[in-house]
Amino acid sequence: MAGNSDPLTPRAKLAVTAGKAVAAASRAAGRGSGSVIGGRVALKLDPDLLARLAQHLDVTLVSATNGKTTTTRLIAEALKAAGPVVSNALGANMPAGITSALAGGAEAKFGVIEVDEKYLVGVAQATDPKCIALLNLSRDQLDRAAETRMLAENWREGLSGSKAVIVANADDPLVVWAASSSPNVLWVAAGQMWKDDAWSCPSCGGVMQRPGDDWFCGECGFRRPTPSWALSGDHVLDPHGSAWPIHLQLPGRANKANAASSAAVAAVFGVPPQVALERMYQVQAVAGRYDVVQFEGRDLRLLLAKNPAGWLETFSLIDPPPTPVILSVNARGADGTDTSWLWDVDYTRLTGHPICVIGDRKLDLAVRLEVANQQFQVCDNLDQAVQLCPPGRIEVIANYTAFQDLRRRVGN
Repeated sequence: MAGNSDPLTPRAKLAVTAGKAVAAASRAAGRGSGSVIGGRVALKLDPDLLARLAQHLDVTLVSATNGKTTTTRLIAEALKAAGPVVSNALGANMPAGITSALAGGAEAKFGVIEVDEKYLVGVAQATDPKCIALLNLSRDQLDRAAETRMLAENWREGLSGSKAVIVANADDPLVVWAASSSPNVLWVAAGQMWKDDAWSCPSCGGVMQRPGDDWFCGECGFRRPTPSWALSGDHVLDPHGSAWPIHLQLPGRANKANAASSAAVAAVFGVPPQVALERMYQVQAVAGRYDVVQFEGRDLRLLLAKNPAGWLETFSLIDPPPTPVILSVNARGADGTDTSWLWDVDYTRLTGHPICVIGDRKLDLAVRLEVANQQFQVCDNLDQAVQLCPPGRIEVIANYTAFQDLRRRVGN
């Protein structure tokens, strides 16, 4: 292995080879990328494989409820300025998928790894990261995800005393509380549009005060830290007070926030903000998200939104009325089977848009839209919904498995 004085053991090499073979067989059978099943097989053969594969890399871990995949991609693009990067760019973010990704990175210098929130602590222990980016925490997959404060507590305990530089969002009280146990934190003012999971103090349970963009607990004194990096309009402010312009092909305020956090991470590895931000412009779409595809004579923009915070950010970036909007919601395993989160989304933001509703749980969504006084039509499938829309742009918003269904249908 390049640059590694401690090559992989014979067992580890066998595990990597077997994992790649299984992944290739899975791809050949048309069952997806094969990265997860390949990683599972490899870890069965060598349970310490993830740690062995990470030992020659400068690792960055990225975790959050929303924005992990995009931020991972932006950081990876920025760090390519300093050397070869290996990353789990397709979003397989549990140990098996991460192991598969790193198995292809023998020549890499940097590992930029998206990690599911529940697995962050274990992956951090295995990979000894130099940097960990914590972006946000909000409700998601209600049937199987721990309550958000419990997740923050898991991070806080698991990252306590970590040697990694923690790049954390100063505007999310749950993230601040989780990161505060670490000795080396870079605070980024990345903003927080969705505040409904952080009205009680994670430290003492008191009521949070939120004047303007600030926040603090009136009971225990837990408060927003002073950021050293900040998103300010279309610029990133660095710790020296210099403003660097953000030029992205990705839309919306949330992606500017992701770019601000990514610039802070890149600086940890010596990549200057100007270089990092210029490189981020290369990213046009992330695993199909934000892609515009031609379908049935229309231009469909594919937008992924998995939970209330994600839907709120997505509504803020769609074209104004009367642009048609197609909404698709499933409730399969990867989505979480509990759709009660739909009642937390403010659908009045879609007033004036013609709306078509599809997906496995289209009737759940229809009831919610009716209560929100929206004009909509329930359709059997994407083709029918698209035909009800005039030629031109259509915004298509879907949760996780619904988004995968859409990509397959439009050949993306």
